[in-house]
Amino acid sequence: MSLNILVLGNGGREHALIWKLSQSKTVKKIYVAPGNGGTACQNDSNIINVPELSPNPSQFDALREFALNHDINLVIPGPEQPLVDGITTIFNKVGIPVFGPSAKVAQLEGSKVFSKRFMDKHGIPTAKYASFTDFEKAKKYLAEVDYNVVLKADGIAAGKGVLIPDSKEQALKDLDTIMVERQFGSAGDSVVIEEFLEGEEISILTISDGYTYFNLPAAQDHKRIGENDTGLNTGGMGAYAPAPVATPKLVQEIDRNIIKQTIDGLRKDSLPFVGVLFTGIIITKDGPKVLEYNVRFGDPETQTVLPLLTEDTDLAQVFLAAADHRLDSVDIKVQQDKFATTVVLAAGGYPQSYNKGDKISIDSNTLPENTYVFHAGTIINNDKQLVTNGGRVIAVSAVADSLRNAVDRAYKAVNCIDFKDKYFRRDIAHRAFAQSTSTKGITYADAGVSVDKGNLFVQKIKDKVKSTRRSGADSDIGGFGGLFDLKQAGYNIDDTLLVAATDGVGTKLIIAQETNIHDTVGIDLVAMNVNDLVVQGAEPLLFLDYFATGKLDIKIASDFVTGVADGCIQSGCALVGGETSEMPGMYPEGHYDTNGTAVGAVRRNDILPKINEMTTGDVLLGLASDGVHSNGFSLVRRIIEHSGLPWDAPCPWDSEKTLGEGILVPTRIYVKQLLPSINEKLLLGLAHITGGGLVENIPRAIPSHLQAQVDMASWEVPEVFKWFGKTGNVPVDDILKTFNMGVGMVLIVKPKNVARVKQLLQEASETVYEIGTLVTRKDGEPGCVVNNATNLY
Repeated sequence: MSLNILVLGNGGREHALIWKLSQSKTVKKIYVAPGNGGTACQNDSNIINVPELSPNPSQFDALREFALNHDINLVIPGPEQPLVDGITTIFNKVGIPVFGPSAKVAQLEGSKVFSKRFMDKHGIPTAKYASFTDFEKAKKYLAEVDYNVVLKADGIAAGKGVLIPDSKEQALKDLDTIMVERQFGSAGDSVVIEEFLEGEEISILTISDGYTYFNLPAAQDHKRIGENDTGLNTGGMGAYAPAPVATPKLVQEIDRNIIKQTIDGLRKDSLPFVGVLFTGIIITKDGPKVLEYNVRFGDPETQTVLPLLTEDTDLAQVFLAAADHRLDSVDIKVQQDKFATTVVLAAGGYPQSYNKGDKISIDSNTLPENTYVFHAGTIINNDKQLVTNGGRVIAVSAVADSLRNAVDRAYKAVNCIDFKDKYFRRDIAHRAFAQSTSTKGITYADAGVSVDKGNLFVQKIKDKVKSTRRSGADSDIGGFGGLFDLKQAGYNIDDTLLVAATDGVGTKLIIAQETNIHDTVGIDLVAMNVNDLVVQGAEPLLFLDYFATGKLDIKIASDFVTGVADGCIQSGCALVGGETSEMPGMYPEGHYDTNGTAVGAVRRNDILPKINEMTTGDVLLGLASDGVHSNGFSLVRRIIEHSGLPWDAPCPWDSEKTLGEGILVPTRIYVKQLLPSINEKLLLGLAHITGGGLVENIPRAIPSHLQAQVDMASWEVPEVFKWFGKTGNVPVDDILKTFNMGVGMVLIVKPKNVARVKQLLQEASETVYEIGTLVTRKDGEPGCVVNNATNLY
């Protein structure tokens, strides 16, 4: 079957495609709408420009009529815009195959939001992101985000709608450029703010029929206008393939975790991909991640990878087979042990203002062997002269048996072409050569651990840690341990016992990580430990923390330690040291775990609880909690998941906070409020109400022959517990064994001391409830009975 092909477009990509298509023995004619100076200069009467037509939506009907009148058997759209606009449907309706995806599938490129949601759905690795249509909300998000960002206009912006600010101030200016100044037009109606990822970038072009697919060699592009990747972004100043950074092992990983997942995911979503999928990939320390999808051949990647196909690879038949969903019926072969390089020649001033109409001269007789000239911004003027007509004018590609030779050959070909103010980068493939000449061994940083970043973190938190200094400790960190002088703290060593407690924060950490609020969980960590010390009558003296993460984020770690220091200040103990551990492989990036240890001192005769002194009639005083504290968060997360509320939704029980902020209110620390009563020997015992609630924690502080009778009518249960109980339809008995219900600490006091204890606590601005008494416990009865607990919510 002889093919008449219609190629849509006028760039270097289209010229390269036509060059390879024309080698097919099955191709009769190739029409190019509108074409460029290169396709007009072909020494082949079978390649015909159609300058009166272009792939704009206003010309879709004319293109369809042209195809029908010229017996077109295959249409190949070059640019992305006609695909997004639905040109595939136009031709399919009249039975003409198109090598390109439908408009729905083309949203992969046409909408950054669509592509990010698709990747999320199918577990395809990519950067963290948020999308906005509201400028003020986007601005607020930028002001609060704690990582470097990339701003992307949601729609199509000719490959230039991606801005990489180098500061928060620049990010705000770039946001204004996209959404207010509308530099990228309607593409800026919505903006995607992405985490900036660091690493080498590669591009993989994948030919697909929706089921079967074939990956062309991985290429590496050069987007910046200046050498060493400096200056403004462009459509691409050069490329090379196969990129040495794309090792066989890495290519297998990309194929397995990204390409296959993408092709299969689209088919599962009833959007089978036909055409060529361009996947921009960044190779991070955590593995390859997707930067972007395009739904067409890239430029200049196309000019680089097509010359690497073998002569007997019939591209016309490959494209037709893909359009017919039978790609496995044709052979695609790549030359082995060959490398290709492309250098783009641009008009002076590009990517800003530049001149058009300058005469171009090409000395074809001196072009080196295996070099190819692909036109982009060129045209034949009225005087039949080849002149410049765009920013990127011509691309020169070369193939050789090594990358070095391919680069050298391409630059020799550059010298055979001339036009006024010709500009080109002289360092194409510099990253590959830097890698090959590097003799650096594998470092700790290469393994994912940054010692320098750890040292910077220590310096950043030193001042905050010093603010916890107290008698007996200087709170200077950075050594290998913390020292404490008991005598200097006022304790008689012969009469003093040390008491230690260790604890964590539990699954509350997951919410901190999901909401990106990290400065409260440090307080929780201290509270859970020092509250357990004070119930034994001990004064907390020193604290050590442990923070383990997959990759150290200084801002997150600093926020956490700031919370730890604040907790130490509240409890009067010194933060004398800790351990920050970066463990890639143990924890995923963005996740961390923590633990704390508190050490206190108590005089031998003041140890609590005083079990032998407790009798019936002793009074139970309750100190108000600040909320859920740090227990029961598995139930918390389950109920919130059941409610369907996002973390940034208004908090149902506190309208001044988001849900995330409301649930992350830290555990109350009761140390300084209780020490005066402890020092006056007014307390018989204390119960810190953590996991198990009132019913399980109070019995731990009283003798087995006594029972705590608690009257819930003696205080108002906070709305937060009512909301959780009602939303989760939690049985009353269950919620009493999970949450503190508004009482975070219980004091056991002789009736004669109640007034004095209340006075001391109220002077410390503490809310005190008289919640019950101790009674005789009968055999088989629980250690704590909660009365008036019905109809809580």
